[in-house]
Amino acid sequence: MALNRRTDADRLPISQRIDSRMPNPGRRQMRPTNWALKGELFMNCSCTVFCPCVVSLGQHPPTEGYCQTWFGIAVDSGNFEGEPLDGLNIGLLIDIPGRMSEGGWKVAVYVDERATQKAYNGILQILSGAAGGTTGVFHYLVSEIIGAEREKVIIEKDVRRRKITIGRKVQGEIELIEGKDPDHPVMISNSKYWMGPDVFVARGLQSKVRDYGRVWDFGGKSADITPIDWKGPR
Repeated sequence: MALNRRTDADRLPISQRIDSRMPNPGRRQMRPTNWALKGELFMNCSCTVFCPCVVSLGQHPPTEGYCQTWFGIAVDSGNFEGEPLDGLNIGLLIDIPGRMSEGGWKVAVYVDERATQKAYNGILQILSGAAGGTTGVFHYLVSEIIGAEREKVIIEKDVRRRKITIGRKVQGEIELIEGKDPDHPVMISNSKYWMGPDVFVARGLQSKVRDYGRVWDFGGKSADITPIDWKGPR
């Protein structure tokens, strides 16, 4: 009977066989760098009452068991490795299958068409978590970037309302919820929420997403506005 001889590769120590594996080109790599982004983030999601992720830090399930949301980011000032980001607008489409803290996020990014190439690349690095710092947690939570593109991202703000328009893809408008004192809207302050410690409670008005196979309507659902001051690790 003929004997099956093991190949030389099979006789290599396990450690050498592991070291010789090809790297996975689909895996995102963290490259912490110097960046800063200050401005305002507002969002509208599928939760039917105020999003429990804010106070539970993503540990409590969304009201519907999943989270579908859009974000609008108006950058007042910022930079990526010295490249200015001042005045740029950004939109995000985020699809989360369960608790925010358990990951599996699928994300599409819409970057202001006015951004330079370096600013565009930098924003993608920041929002994928690759640049580290405040948004570094995205590196672990985002499982797939389903799209990234330049778009005309229009953000409109008045005292009580915020509106984002990205063509027919994202058309969202939210309004602050009035408090007992009409001059001070309902808010959560001094939280540990990663976006920012102060979160103003709002509700969706006319709010639609029509892109990447998603058809969402968030009118009347949870929304909020958060001043942001994000930074890189360096």
